[in-house]
Amino acid sequence: MNIALLKRVSLFTAAALLLPVLSWATDLNEIYQRALRNDPVLREAEANRMAARETHPQALGALLPQVNANGSYTHDEISQPETLFAGTTQQLIPTLTKIDTPRWSVQLRQTLFRWDQLATLRESDAQVAQAEVDFRAAQQSLILRTATAYFNVLAARDTLDAAQASHEAISKQLEQSEKRFDVGLIAVTDVEEAKAAADQATATVIESKRALATTRDRLRELTGDFFDELARPGDDIPLIAPDPENEDQWVKTALDQNLNLTSARLAADIARNKISVAHSGHYPTIDIVASRSGSNTSGNTLALGTAFSADSSLNDKQISIQMTIPLYSGGIASSRVQEAVYRHRAARERLEQTARETERIARDSYLGVLAEISRIRALKQALASSTVALQATEAGYEVGTRTAVDVLLSRQRLFDAQTSYARSRYDYVINVLTLEQAAGMLNSGRLERVNGWLGQTVSVK
Repeated sequence: MNIALLKRVSLFTAAALLLPVLSWATDLNEIYQRALRNDPVLREAEANRMAARETHPQALGALLPQVNANGSYTHDEISQPETLFAGTTQQLIPTLTKIDTPRWSVQLRQTLFRWDQLATLRESDAQVAQAEVDFRAAQQSLILRTATAYFNVLAARDTLDAAQASHEAISKQLEQSEKRFDVGLIAVTDVEEAKAAADQATATVIESKRALATTRDRLRELTGDFFDELARPGDDIPLIAPDPENEDQWVKTALDQNLNLTSARLAADIARNKISVAHSGHYPTIDIVASRSGSNTSGNTLALGTAFSADSSLNDKQISIQMTIPLYSGGIASSRVQEAVYRHRAARERLEQTARETERIARDSYLGVLAEISRIRALKQALASSTVALQATEAGYEVGTRTAVDVLLSRQRLFDAQTSYARSRYDYVINVLTLEQAAGMLNSGRLERVNGWLGQTVSVK
């Protein structure tokens, strides 16, 4: 019984050790959920958002009462000779004085008027709003980056499959050519052409394997994990035109809702507010200050064996209104104003650039969706035609009406059609997501819609 139990435990342990290396099909939504937890770029954006949120309580805190307390303790020992006169006699007598003085003070300062603090409080609200927009933009960017990396892996896998199939077919053709050359049915030129094509096909397979490994690494950058199987769309992927089918309407929506453009607008507002903050260097400041301080001094002087003590105490209460008027600061205040003006100008130029870029992306992705729909249909027909053409060319080669070069060229056209058709379906999906991101509409729900188009499982190892 012990031996049987030991065997069961050993089998269970072995199975547990094998669990981490087992493969499972993973769809786009699962990859995105992994990326949400593990993507360093999104975690950085979240940390920046949390940091920006702290600017508001900091700015508000500067307007609230500021209370400070100070304390000190001083001990002095003074040794010096003192001159005494007894009649006409002068005598130097050594003395030692010890003094202990503890001091304390408490001060309360309340701002009555500081323009820079008021302007900074308004600025902090804009900074918090910008941080929130930037975080949402980072989430949208992650959706698009995840989908792009995901479909790049599938495209690389499709390219490798087509390259391996082409390499296998060309290798068989090379064998047939060598046999036909041995019996004198074809010239040596056909054999050399087949060899050259086989070498090229080998190089293409090697390059495709490297491309697949690279795309898997890029997907791992987002998720922190490698995946052996992914879900991919089938041939029945729905080809849906943008709604509404109006390019200008999509551009208008993008200019109104694009998150990167919204962030740029907030950045320009913040830069303009900094001009107001810089102007505060020319304005007076008014504070109300209340303080209380005290000290207790105790000491004694030792001379001729006799100690003389002296104690005193001090308590002070003050309340005042303090006004500071800047008169001249070496031109620093004026220089800071000019710096803020130039930075605001730069922010406005960045806003204009972002607006132009947003419009370009919206128009390009809108046209890209329409173009990919037509391209997919054309490439699907081209793939079918290339398959039929290769079959006809191979049949002609068998009866001697076509050459080996014709077969190789026809096979290359089929390979190009296969890879282009596979890539076009992924490009269509990416263009759809890019258009929605440009319009500020991209979210996890739209990614789940795309995930519903994935019905096949493919190995990407």
